[in-house]
Amino acid sequence: MITHYLKIAFRNMQKQKMYAAINIGGFAIGIAACILISLYIRNETSYDQDIANKDNVYRIVGELKVDGTTFRGISFQPPMAKALVNDFPEVKKAGRILHSKLFGGTENQIRRTDQVNNTYEDGFCFADTSVIDILDIKMVYGNKLTALRNPNSVVINKSLADKYFPGQNPVGKALIFNNNTKVPLMIGGVMRDFPENAHMQFKGFISLAGLNFWDGEQESWYASNYGIYVQMRPGIDVNAFNKKMTAGILDKYIIPTMKERGRSNVKEIRKNAKLSLQAVTDIHLNSYNIDENDIKHGDVRFIWLFAGIAGFILLLACINFLNLSTARSANRAREVGVRKVIGSTRANLIRQFLTESLLYSFFSFILGIALTAITLPAFNKVAGTQLTLPWTEWWLLPALVTSAFIIGLIAGIYPAFYLSYFKPATTLKGALSMGTRNSGLRSGLVIFQFTVSIVLIIGTAVIYKQMQYILNSKIGFDKEQVVTIEGADALGPQTASFKSELLNLPFVKNVTVSDFLPVSGTKRNGNSFFKEGREKEDPPIRTQHWVIDENYLATMGMKLVAGRNFRTDMPTDSQATIVNKAMVNQLGYKDPLGKVITNGGEHLTIIGVIDDFNYESIKQQVDPMVMILGNSNSMVSIKVKSADMQAALAAITATWKKFQPHQAMRYNFLDERYAAMYSDVQSTQYIFTGFSILAIVVACLGLFALAAFMAEQRSKEVSIRKVLGASVGNLLALLTGNFLKLVLISLIIAIPIGWLAMNKWLEDYVYRVKLSWDIFAVSGIMVIVIALVTVCWQAVSAALVNPIKNLRSE
Repeated sequence: MITHYLKIAFRNMQKQKMYAAINIGGFAIGIAACILISLYIRNETSYDQDIANKDNVYRIVGELKVDGTTFRGISFQPPMAKALVNDFPEVKKAGRILHSKLFGGTENQIRRTDQVNNTYEDGFCFADTSVIDILDIKMVYGNKLTALRNPNSVVINKSLADKYFPGQNPVGKALIFNNNTKVPLMIGGVMRDFPENAHMQFKGFISLAGLNFWDGEQESWYASNYGIYVQMRPGIDVNAFNKKMTAGILDKYIIPTMKERGRSNVKEIRKNAKLSLQAVTDIHLNSYNIDENDIKHGDVRFIWLFAGIAGFILLLACINFLNLSTARSANRAREVGVRKVIGSTRANLIRQFLTESLLYSFFSFILGIALTAITLPAFNKVAGTQLTLPWTEWWLLPALVTSAFIIGLIAGIYPAFYLSYFKPATTLKGALSMGTRNSGLRSGLVIFQFTVSIVLIIGTAVIYKQMQYILNSKIGFDKEQVVTIEGADALGPQTASFKSELLNLPFVKNVTVSDFLPVSGTKRNGNSFFKEGREKEDPPIRTQHWVIDENYLATMGMKLVAGRNFRTDMPTDSQATIVNKAMVNQLGYKDPLGKVITNGGEHLTIIGVIDDFNYESIKQQVDPMVMILGNSNSMVSIKVKSADMQAALAAITATWKKFQPHQAMRYNFLDERYAAMYSDVQSTQYIFTGFSILAIVVACLGLFALAAFMAEQRSKEVSIRKVLGASVGNLLALLTGNFLKLVLISLIIAIPIGWLAMNKWLEDYVYRVKLSWDIFAVSGIMVIVIALVTVCWQAVSAALVNPIKNLRSE
């Protein structure tokens, strides 16, 4: 019987080639989308799964609510790891990492002791040796328990070991970091490269043993810069421990330190602060609301969003199959009647129709896998992944076969029961119009298809508009034509001379030396300030505390709205500051010039006020800013005034080589770094655009087939109307009116859904576009035009047919 079912199924597919192609093509598109998203989800959920004792490994996360805003971060005081081990028996091990650019822990110029040329390497952090053990970092050479135990030691990954010491065991050998020949770093071990699915992607760890970044830093419970990982003992109650840890650390260490420093809001902090454990396996997908020094992670919200969209696209393809199967019921009715008369049972017919559905599904899976292989490179580029089809995995073939079987059943079960229900007496009398009656279900499904498509198009339009707003809005500084040189601290005392020579170049408008730039990934320094004399009465003002030179504002195109710029010829400017408008608002001054602010150790007189500028993502409010005059010289920024950027870069490079012949100049452009801050938004835009196109294609395929079928069913009616004088326009209105009505209903339903969804998405941005009527109007017009073109193709063909051809048999 199975052979018979397959033979009939193949025969029907050959007889109805267009419908078969549309069903298989629509299914294949949906299947390809689902496979791509499944690969993406599988990759995103695989992070840190290979860590031994992963169920007991956590990192500490701090939370503080201030004025209704919740801040979450992973930076803590230096002694906290030791306190956790000493005070809480639940904690088996604890270790710290420090990768803040403030301490030079991320980027370095490196060379062997027998070389003179430096090589730039990023991806370094400072760490305790216990971190290697807690995170189960695999060692190639050396002992993970002792690799970072000694001061001035470093653990590098296998790639760096092969680069600097090819074919050797480099343990015990030295590397010079940032031209510091007095203190070379001894290699204490070589670790395996981190796998791609690890949340931590460092190339090397520099030992924290014996380091004090300032006097008393390692004993200070005030400054917070260290991330802390812990290995807990098995069987702990995480929620109970979080409460215990919060009370123990705050009450014993942090609150007393704040009282000693005269903090006025200690009670508020104690009430609203919380410490908690975050499982290491949750870090990659559940850190989107945690301040992490620009470490990029996934977002579990996008996982479910993309999974839902891919599922909807596959559902649209299933709807096409269901719609076409029921619409073509008139063509199958006589077949059902004859087969029932000669002895077929309803069960036989159901099996026949399900066999056809499964056959469509298996063919679609074959085509869908081919589409996946073709589109995977483009998807990887957009999503920033390196996914591959796991051809060699044992589970792939069973998973695909099972999925094809399930989808075939889901798509075919309703048509199978519907078609097998026909009564022989009715169908054999010629009642063949069942496909055009009872069309409520089909209409509802078409409305659903286009509603989903319109919502996706609205989403794409809003995301595109927000991206353009981000890239083109006034952000408080001029990012165009600015070249940034990294690793400039290698210049040492020659920095001022290098700056002077650059200013003499005809291509250069201005030059500033500062590590603090208004783009993510550069140095940051959080601090707290008070009005002078109000340290014990007022809560602290959380600020960024930047070190700049006198050319910074001009180079970055920042606008002074009051006061003046720094002047190197005025000695008092060493105790002066320029603040932004957000800081003035926090201070509550109408005229801030001449007022003094303090952070306990510094007393700074305000000499200027600049307009607010976005130095982080515009998802965030502009925070108060305090700028001081000083040296922060690992980065040089150059404002180029020439349109010939290549000539300008050549001149800048030549100047660099005069000062640093043994170190290549590393540069990039400020506008590109700014755009890179929003790569996640751009990826979301591309993915939404792709899914929207797929959804509308699948929906239009179904609409095209339905229009073709309805035109075929009404061919005699059209011919009679034409003979009686109906124009082509009248016939087009007749054949397209119902479909256009369905699309308009879809638009009415989709607009509020799209508005609610995108309004929720935009809540992540403090600065955002408005959901104006034009977004919905353009999306609606686009869908209506696409639907009309799709339907009119068949309607025009039907209206232009010679009526004699259809009425010849009457």
